[in-house]
Amino acid sequence: TLFDFKTMNEKNIYTDLLRVFVKEGHNVVVISPTERRHGDETRLVQEGNAQILKLKIGNIQKTNIIEKGISTVLLEPQMKAAIKKYFRDTKFDMVMYSTPPITFANVIKFVKKRDGAKTYLLLKDIFPQNAVDLGMFSKKSPIYKMFRNKEKSLYKLSDFIGCMTQANVDFVLNNNPYINSEKVHISPNSVEFLDKHIDIESKEKIREKYGVPTDKKVFIYGGNLGRPQDIPFIIECLKANKNKDDRFFIICGAGTEYSTLKTYVETE
Repeated sequence: TLFDFKTMNEKNIYTDLLRVFVKEGHNVVVISPTERRHGDETRLVQEGNAQILKLKIGNIQKTNIIEKGISTVLLEPQMKAAIKKYFRDTKFDMVMYSTPPITFANVIKFVKKRDGAKTYLLLKDIFPQNAVDLGMFSKKSPIYKMFRNKEKSLYKLSDFIGCMTQANVDFVLNNNPYINSEKVHISPNSVEFLDKHIDIESKEKIREKYGVPTDKKVFIYGGNLGRPQDIPFIIECLKANKNKDDRFFIICGAGTEYSTLKTYVETE
């Protein structure tokens, strides 16, 4: 995964899923990166039945498109070398991976051939099509063709492809007719449910602490604030609600387009 987590006890869609494997008694190995900006070196963390290899890679998140592109392309050889070094004598029964990125094909192929492992793709991001939709490059560009070939390789290598919705399943099959439809199915985002219910008094204290009105409907967005989130559209939504005083918006997150949103809020 490209998801940077330091312990299996963190709360996110990947660790929540992996903890189920651990609880069922399986031995789990995770490769989770640490980007160069953090200044950490590659290290192996042991947590019971789980091992997390924190692999040092280039900067991919919240950086310019050139550095992101180079770092993404280098991921394959870096991960393959790490598996050879740290897990030379480990036989994997299954290898699970998610998009983004699509540039894991050679790594998956290596483990599948070496260990006879089953391969499972969690399709969270349909790339390079989404980059075309965002106007980052056209379908006629060499960059698109290179990434499209990698995408096809990844689909062919995958014994199972789990999509988040039926619309995703339909899109993948319609645009990749060579894929056996029996291996594509719906696999929703995974979450371990925790009851976070609090009483009215506690809720009002929290709202008071952060200056959130208690008499208005509150809308919350939390997550990445980059180009795929279409910040100009979020701004249009805020504009449409500008003179309606029965609602309140909270936006939490970071990303390449954060400053655009911050500037709008400060000026308006």
